[in-house]
Amino acid sequence: MASLWLFIPVFSGLGMKSTYHEIKNIKSYLPRVLAADRLAAVREIRRLGHRNKKSMPKPKVAQRIHQLLKRLAASELKRNRRLENLPDLRFNEELPIYAKKDEIIGAIKRHPVIVVSGETGSGKTTQLPKFCLAAGRGIDGIVGCTQPRRIAATTVARRIAEELGQEAGRDVGYKIRFKERSNRDAYIKIMTDGILLAETQGDRYLSAYDTIIVDEAHERSLNIDFILGILQTLLRRRDDLKLIITSATIDTEKFSQAFGQAPVVEVSGRMYPVEVQYLDPDGDQADNGDLTHVDLAAEAAHRLLKQTAGGGHPGVHADRTGYSRNL
Repeated sequence: MASLWLFIPVFSGLGMKSTYHEIKNIKSYLPRVLAADRLAAVREIRRLGHRNKKSMPKPKVAQRIHQLLKRLAASELKRNRRLENLPDLRFNEELPIYAKKDEIIGAIKRHPVIVVSGETGSGKTTQLPKFCLAAGRGIDGIVGCTQPRRIAATTVARRIAEELGQEAGRDVGYKIRFKERSNRDAYIKIMTDGILLAETQGDRYLSAYDTIIVDEAHERSLNIDFILGILQTLLRRRDDLKLIITSATIDTEKFSQAFGQAPVVEVSGRMYPVEVQYLDPDGDQADNGDLTHVDLAAEAAHRLLKQTAGGGHPGVHADRTGYSRNL
């Protein structure tokens, strides 16, 4: 298929009827450009069609089409560059979600919305963004993933980048309040739900993204509910947008029904043995109020640290400061 650059010189001498015929031909090239430029091109084509009824001067129309084609041609080159520079994907095969990798990737390709239900420890937070890249997403735009808390957004971004053999800020970035570490050519962007909500004020179509993952949706904060409502409307206007909702094992059917019976993929969790220990405080000090609940919690943490310091490695001891030191 010919590049858009070949069509740029053609429009300088076109007549009005021929010009608008070629506008229709431009639409066939829109899947080959970035999502943001595709949306902008559709709006520009509509404006030109509307102004044609008001008899816009032919030179003005030809100029606008020429500018549009230049933008689309540059966007096509950027998209090709993103496709060529896609990072090598590495998946953690030890996580339970890996067993569902092919099923999830297939669902992403076939459906505009999917719900992933997984217990704690299933690996959905760190692996789903990479599954999206494996499904062909992240090329037309960024794969955006929301987190309820800032500390989660930064740590998840660092973990995904580490699994890809990189540092955060290159192909995987993050954005939280007052801090951003992201490359404009990034493929994955982790952010708080408040950041994504704020971005809708400047870009109601969220045109920078081709896929959005709403993680921990079961928490149902005000931000999450607003985001889901906005995305429900946006999906009707953007047929190129994909939405993935992750939730614990509760409320999955409600999310599925809210988005037109979206398919639900269930992932098992990974549990660890838990030992319950009770701290017996000094009776006199506790009765006199000398020991607060904070003191008791600190003492319990110190005892556990002494028992398991260094992950059970011999020759490692924790002192009263709580830090481990080699003996």
